[in-house]
Amino acid sequence: MRVAGGQVFDLEHGFIERELFTSGALLAAEGGGETLDASGCYVIPGLIDVHFHGCVGEDFSDATPDGLQRMADYELSQGVTYICPAGMTLPEEQLMRICENAAAHRANASHGAELAGLNLEGPFLCMAKKGAQNGAFLHAPDGAMLHRLQVAANGLVKLVTVAPEQPGSLEFIRAARADGVTVSVGHTTADYDTASAAYEAGARQATHLFNAMPPFTHRAPGVIGAAFDHPEVQAELISDGIHIHPSVVRATFRLFGAHRVILVSDSLRATGMPDGQYPFGGQQIVVRGNRATMADDPNTLAGSVTSLMGCVRQAVKFGIPLSDAVRAATYNPARAIGIDHRAGSLDDGKEASFVLLEKDTLTIRAVVFKGALVVN
Repeated sequence: MRVAGGQVFDLEHGFIERELFTSGALLAAEGGGETLDASGCYVIPGLIDVHFHGCVGEDFSDATPDGLQRMADYELSQGVTYICPAGMTLPEEQLMRICENAAAHRANASHGAELAGLNLEGPFLCMAKKGAQNGAFLHAPDGAMLHRLQVAANGLVKLVTVAPEQPGSLEFIRAARADGVTVSVGHTTADYDTASAAYEAGARQATHLFNAMPPFTHRAPGVIGAAFDHPEVQAELISDGIHIHPSVVRATFRLFGAHRVILVSDSLRATGMPDGQYPFGGQQIVVRGNRATMADDPNTLAGSVTSLMGCVRQAVKFGIPLSDAVRAATYNPARAIGIDHRAGSLDDGKEASFVLLEKDTLTIRAVVFKGALVVN
């Protein structure tokens, strides 16, 4: 395939005018076959969502094969070519089912976005900052439990969130790293020193920065300041226009730099669905427009109902350069889950997964996944 006439995303230079070629499932220096007209379009890598719970009425935590497949199909239709869905705070038995379902999907799926990993947002969180997570199932940091889940997932657990003020958290972080899992600090009351200790022990991410953690103040910088002071740490950001004020989105990109921000959707099963009430981790949420709150506490946000592509568009609307927003939704999350050697940028030899976006509206004209045109 030859992709001609578009402005192609480049990690170093932003967008450049060049042709893109595919050879089978990979990007190549040259190629033949059909020509895909990208005139009037940006050509960007397929998006990678490393933190979302569900969409189109399905939730990853339900652990149903059909539901996970529907999620993968929907995500691909929205330009998200690789997914790392997140589980909730649930009993170990259900977390095991989630992991087993993910492993089975990985082994058998023939269509939809690639399941590149899974994210355990719970249960190793603190009660005071649990947010929409179910407090009845919170669990102390437990490396042996994480290992059991990793075995059930056949090595697919790529991310886990921990509240580092919990006893045993530093040992947990070291055990997680040994199991090939990146630890993210979140749902926490940790102060600067406690969060810094977690990062020095090997944690490398912050879960939905600003949400479910102490605020960043001039005398108590907390998790946010600790993350900034450790340059190896990346920070998740939900740019749906609900979770984070536009000014804070702009400030975060300035503070951390586009190379350290990971845009995530944190989307729920209500994404792509009408307003109404929906189940969520053994609880209920209410969705009105693009805002989702707990049914029993309308002041508590319960996640997002905006797709990752929608979050990219919102970030651009807030003043983030498109090239920075794209990097934060492609290459940076690819690094977070260890697939940057094959995805996240449009370099020769990487998988040919990319999206054509209309320049004026940033709407999708086409999606190519591993060399195959799947949305046109």
